[in-house]
Amino acid sequence: MHLLLVGWLTLRPLDVMWVTAANLRPLAGIRADLALSPLEALRRIGEGLLLLAPLGVLLPMAGGRLTVSPWASLARTVAAGALISLGIELVQTGVPGQVVDVDSLLLNTAGVALAHLAVVPAGRSRMRRRRRSHGSRRVPRPADEPGAVLREDASQGATPTIPRVGVAP
Repeated sequence: MHLLLVGWLTLRPLDVMWVTAANLRPLAGIRADLALSPLEALRRIGEGLLLLAPLGVLLPMAGGRLTVSPWASLARTVAAGALISLGIELVQTGVPGQVVDVDSLLLNTAGVALAHLAVVPAGRSRMRRRRRSHGSRRVPRPADEPGAVLREDASQGATPTIPRVGVAP
């Protein structure tokens, strides 16, 4: 749902009299934003940081794993956020009124990283503590339900073979 909103915000055609040139110089747009009033600079930079920031929390939590390397999780999440942002920027080349801006790629990726760092490690730690404190209680598994098939990862012995049957005349 979030990516649909992002797509609508970033890929809809705009009715403008003229279009500015694409910004392919890193940090040039951020410097230009900082030259504006502090409130306007904060708004523009904040928009770039917040656009994909929810992905910094949603992507690592989607798998539901609690025991994962924090650095690997951060690297995977930031890489995914950067690729999504790059995809948006590349698609914008064909949308009237939208221009490519390398600074939005940098800000979107930084927003994903900051959101991940601010929420995910603490959230996983809290969930691990909760799991340990509730560890004494037995939680029913889906395999405990009647009619459920229990899947075990252990070897179950040799694969049965079927004897060859001759071809009937």
